[in-house]
Amino acid sequence: MDLMNYIGGKFERHSGEKWLDVEEPSTGNVFARAPLSTPADVDSAILAARKAQPKWGGMDGEERARWLDRIADGLESRYEEIASLESKDTGKPISLARTVDAHRSVVNFRFFADEIRRHEGEIFEMADSTNFVSYRPVGVGALITPWNLPLYLLSWKVAPAIGMGNTVVCKPSELTPMTANLLMEVIHEVGLPEGVVNLVHGDGLGAGSSLVSHDDVDLVSFTGGTSTGSKVAEAAAPQFKKLSLELGGKNSSIVLEDCDIESTIKGVVRSGFMNQGQVCLCGSRILVQDGIYDEFMERFIEEVESMTVGDPSDEGTDLGALISAEHLRKVEGYIELAKEEGGTIVTGGYPCLPERLSNGNWIAPTVITGLSVDSRCSTEEIFGPVVSVHRFSKDSEAIGIANNTRYGLAGSVWTGDLERGRRIADSIHTGMVWVNTWLHRDLRAPFGGVKDSGVGREGGKWSLGFFSEATNVCVKHD
Repeated sequence: MDLMNYIGGKFERHSGEKWLDVEEPSTGNVFARAPLSTPADVDSAILAARKAQPKWGGMDGEERARWLDRIADGLESRYEEIASLESKDTGKPISLARTVDAHRSVVNFRFFADEIRRHEGEIFEMADSTNFVSYRPVGVGALITPWNLPLYLLSWKVAPAIGMGNTVVCKPSELTPMTANLLMEVIHEVGLPEGVVNLVHGDGLGAGSSLVSHDDVDLVSFTGGTSTGSKVAEAAAPQFKKLSLELGGKNSSIVLEDCDIESTIKGVVRSGFMNQGQVCLCGSRILVQDGIYDEFMERFIEEVESMTVGDPSDEGTDLGALISAEHLRKVEGYIELAKEEGGTIVTGGYPCLPERLSNGNWIAPTVITGLSVDSRCSTEEIFGPVVSVHRFSKDSEAIGIANNTRYGLAGSVWTGDLERGRRIADSIHTGMVWVNTWLHRDLRAPFGGVKDSGVGREGGKWSLGFFSEATNVCVKHD
């Protein structure tokens, strides 16, 4: 299957001659080709978006909300297809693709449709004047999404962006282009006005950099790695574009001795290994208080080793394949580095799999102990099914370890004392912390990080604020 760009309401072949093979991570088999678009393709997409923006931006918010609901309906009608494509494209288990990726792609459009309906301007009275605050579209947005949660994160950006009256050009990861293509099919089928949503496939060099630096792009929303995010910021800064960056993380799960150990074990395993550890929010550093360390480790390892690694299409699979051979080599490199840094591999290695999966990108969930809290493997983002476990005695020690990284995205605290948990959570330098849970999301709440984990917040009113410009009109009374 050869994919096409979606520009101005039409599926179009890219202007270049180069393609990128789309491989199934679990087998290494090529099942599609994605265009390596050129700057000329980016120009065409931005021109279509610019042409469509005045009419779309001038539309009533309620009408735009209805369009979001129509897109949600279209996605919902293809729910199982989304799950199947996402599982095949990313290597994640079909059960996860169904309950997380397919589910959230629909929910995101419905949620922001409701938020748009509720969104109103503000009025501030003075003794002699009234201030009227209104929210206008920014213009044309560039939306760049990663490979780990392709449609989940694309819908998270597209819905509020067009809901607030902007038009957009999307650039999905070249590794996982399939559900972005499906979203364009849905948008085409529901009849969204042409040019409101456009998509160009390609890599960062040919499409991404041209999109971010383009003079006619007014805002950039990027989710991806920190190193790439710094390049995006560098390209966007000279033109003072609005910029939102959701980047990497090295998050701690703090396990206190007064926790409910059974529920904590399950929660910490989930936070460490969901989607093969390829989620920026994953708790890849597990900090365990001395009093329960031995019991925790025994039960934790047992739970980790009970997970089924295998065919993503199998309903009983817990962990699938890593996204690419290159990424597998990166993760393997960190495991070897951990040994050099004095770590002990408590469990890990390679799963025993059928011959048809032998060319996939496989590694078993890996647990490392004995590392210094200052080591590279303890402080750098690995983005794979690898966790390090560290002892601590006092709460202050755990807080110090959690903050001992250049990242500041998320974290979790597990305790039977909610006041203590809240106190520790407030001391962690991150954008988000969960107490006795992980990845429990209220879409109205702000999402984003500090330090090298990003700039800005998305979610609820924060997304609506980013994808609009606030204008104040002050009227002096007679």
